[in-house]
Amino acid sequence: MPEETEDAKPRGFIIPIGGAEGRGRKSPILSRFADLCGGEEARIMVIPTASLRNETGPEYADLFRSMGARSMCVPIEKREDCFESETLRILENATGIFITGGNQLRLSTILGGTPVARRIRKLNLQGIHVAGTSAGAAIVSEHMIAGGRSGSSPRESGVELAPGLGLTNRVIIDQHFNQRQRMGRLLAALSFNPFACGLGIDENTAGFIGPDGKMEVVGKGTITVVDPADLRHSSMSYVRRAEAVTLIGLKLHVLAQGAHFNTETRLATID
Repeated sequence: MPEETEDAKPRGFIIPIGGAEGRGRKSPILSRFADLCGGEEARIMVIPTASLRNETGPEYADLFRSMGARSMCVPIEKREDCFESETLRILENATGIFITGGNQLRLSTILGGTPVARRIRKLNLQGIHVAGTSAGAAIVSEHMIAGGRSGSSPRESGVELAPGLGLTNRVIIDQHFNQRQRMGRLLAALSFNPFACGLGIDENTAGFIGPDGKMEVVGKGTITVVDPADLRHSSMSYVRRAEAVTLIGLKLHVLAQGAHFNTETRLATID
């Protein structure tokens, strides 16, 4: 469960990005995140744990600096790094935290349950904005899609789940969504946890989820919202391994730039 706010101070934004958002100075998603974090007063901490490329973190830090923000890449490559006092000090001074793409399981196995993960949750509760791209998007929710089958239909054993950071329990997120045909594994994930809505986020697309739970779609693709609130039947509990699954009563929205979805009320709007 995400932590509850203790006073009237609003939570920070949660910004899952579907990947391939572009790394130019005019990237509308990244520049909006930098502005949200304070513009020239922003202090953005880049966490490149998911990536095996040494260049990934510094590239993002340089990009945010080119936008006028202050930014630092803090490599967290093993669990021991999550207990370093200097890493925690840098986190405490951040106005924004950016988690890069790569391998979701590197994120969950290295960050999960550590002081860094707990500090990110606390800081988001206190108003610090957290964005993640690709794997970094998947981990912001309580339940993280760690892998699974491509394809349009859900199947038994079609998805692998792992614990996420738990910044929100209202959604389950999948990324590179239409580009990699991931509807089937998102539906499979929702069949295990029909409390949450599914967000299938295309590349170069982001959901800016505000402290009130209202999400705005930003970018060139779409966010596919699958709402299982009225799910009447699921065959996931009794089908054989790898068989197709029946799901009856799902609601679906396809939202492009400027559309909104409220993760609390589950209403989609174009206002």
